[in-house]
Amino acid sequence: MMLPAALLLLGALTAVVAPRLLARADWPDREPVVALWAWQCAVAAVLVCCALSMTLSAAAAWHAVGGHVFATAPSAAVEAYALGTAGPWAATTAVALACGGLWSAAMLVREIGRARARRHSRRADLLVRAPLLPGEVAVSGRLVVLESERPDAWWLPGPPQLVVTTAALRRLKGRQLDAVLAHEQGHARARHDWLLNCSSALAGGFPQVPVFAAFRDEMHRLVELAADDTASRRFGRLTTALALVELNEHRGVFGPCPAPQAHVPARVRRLLTPPDRLTAARRLRLTAAAALVPVVPVLLAFVPGLRALG
Repeated sequence: MMLPAALLLLGALTAVVAPRLLARADWPDREPVVALWAWQCAVAAVLVCCALSMTLSAAAAWHAVGGHVFATAPSAAVEAYALGTAGPWAATTAVALACGGLWSAAMLVREIGRARARRHSRRADLLVRAPLLPGEVAVSGRLVVLESERPDAWWLPGPPQLVVTTAALRRLKGRQLDAVLAHEQGHARARHDWLLNCSSALAGGFPQVPVFAAFRDEMHRLVELAADDTASRRFGRLTTALALVELNEHRGVFGPCPAPQAHVPARVRRLLTPPDRLTAARRLRLTAAAALVPVVPVLLAFVPGLRALG
């Protein structure tokens, strides 16, 4: 039974080829939302390959598992998988992949726990620095102005809250504040925090797997580009670029030795010299092609059974 090995090989091939294809493509910066979808489909395909390989290996190693997996399958389809020919590697593969799945789930739980702890800490700090007035009721989506000498703005998920410092209000002119609010609301509506949590969990759990590290880095970059586009469509690219400059100039990101926020200058250049968007037809083709990537391992897993049934 070579199907589990073939699925693992397909997963490894996807993990190597997909990031390289996306890195060489000229469209991810032009269409960050499509690029986000393509990255998610590529990583999902790798995970689906591992899950299917684990399931088939377990079915071959233990009759009880095989009975549940193929409970409703015709006998001809079951025989096509040749479960009885699996060697001793089947149990080892199944256990190793199951441990990997459990470790991934543990890393995701840890990442979500850390994100919630950070969020609760920031909310507690916010209540101390900007307490509710007597009789005031906290409402979802309210804007909180925080006294601070650092220009900053951020969105707190959970019960959503947008926080802007007084220094940011002094620096942002005209519709620049509206652009910042639209940027942060774009993050909230698209639930970018979940993308960041999942990508960080995979990269943290498997630091030796390059595709997961690339997935995390690209998620952090592309969600910012997508939110920039959300703001620029409503308030203009120049206004959004100037708002980015005003909020980040004090961090030294535009100097010769930029800080960790080195992607900010690239975002400003992208807003000031916007690349041509792809046509709607090409965006649709790319979206459909990306959606097919995780379907391929599923089709591969069903090939023996479908062939046996004619």
